[in-house]
Amino acid sequence: MNVAARVGSGRGAAIEILSIKKYYGNFAALEDVSMRIEAGEFMTFLGPSGSGKTTTLNLIAGFTDLTAGDIRVGDRSVGGLPAYKRNIGVVFQHYALFPHMTVFKNVAYPLKLRGIRKAERERLVKHVLEMVQLENFAHRYPGELSGGQQQRVALARAVVFDPPLLLMDEPLGALDKKLREWLQLEIKRIHRELGSTFVYVTHDQEEALVLSDRIAVFNRGRIEQVGTGHELYTEPETLFVGRFIGESSVLKGPHETRAGETAIEVAGVKVAARGLPKGVGPQTILVRPEKITVTKPGAEAPGQVNRLRGRVTESLYLGADTKYEVRLPDGTVILSRMPVSERPFAIGDEVEVFWSIDDSKLLADDGSAESA
Repeated sequence: MNVAARVGSGRGAAIEILSIKKYYGNFAALEDVSMRIEAGEFMTFLGPSGSGKTTTLNLIAGFTDLTAGDIRVGDRSVGGLPAYKRNIGVVFQHYALFPHMTVFKNVAYPLKLRGIRKAERERLVKHVLEMVQLENFAHRYPGELSGGQQQRVALARAVVFDPPLLLMDEPLGALDKKLREWLQLEIKRIHRELGSTFVYVTHDQEEALVLSDRIAVFNRGRIEQVGTGHELYTEPETLFVGRFIGESSVLKGPHETRAGETAIEVAGVKVAARGLPKGVGPQTILVRPEKITVTKPGAEAPGQVNRLRGRVTESLYLGADTKYEVRLPDGTVILSRMPVSERPFAIGDEVEVFWSIDDSKLLADDGSAESA
């Protein structure tokens, strides 16, 4: 089937990543990474700098050679194919547009390389420029466009030949916050229209939550967890994931088990979580800030709760919510987000914090809290 017939067909390709490794000398940039990305899915690789997310993207694209393992796109192995034979669209943070070509010619370039006739090229370019809302900019040059407009040209060029797979490496990293947020919604819309498989790399967890069907969290050359944004936020499998996705309070100390619960001693008080320790080493309890209530000392609390006393060290008005930082006697900081009150707590106030035992997430201490 030719390129023209496939435009808008919504035919994404599944990706199988099979025990891939990438070494640079003795340094392991990736160590035994495996996952499946479904056809038409929006998958984001999320993690800090040096975690392996961009290396994985480059291995899929063919810009870097595998040390071991294989990658399959659709029904074929691409592990040994050069990049130009993989039929994959790629968008970078730095737009890589040809400065001497108009917007139209930049977008038409991949079609010209594929031998698409002039009349068909014009139809396809017009179609994608309308999709990215740049149809009135076809005869301008990249230097005459804003950063956001240049990024949309780069996106149009990457999708004009209707690739089954589009790779995006921090494409919004150079843009200001408001423009980033607008383009995130545009990218979601374009993904829905095309139906192609999108793989997106970012270190911005909020961006990942907005865009993705699923997220793969990378750390030190491995995947810590793959899941929806909701799954990663509410059910992190590791302390690293729990801390990297959203805000949290992490409580550490000696632990003991009792009647199906694990208790950790914090600032001289025992707080509990459901379940038994994860592994044999030190344990932590992770709690999300919206689950924690700040009250006056001695106030009543419903149900089975954990309760600690401390002082407010920060009070931040966030519109609908107020964010509090409460420091315990041992220096532990508790984060809380609560609906705005007419009488908010002030810095220096002595308070108590409480939360349901069911909102305590018990996780093995992987050392990520110290490395932050």
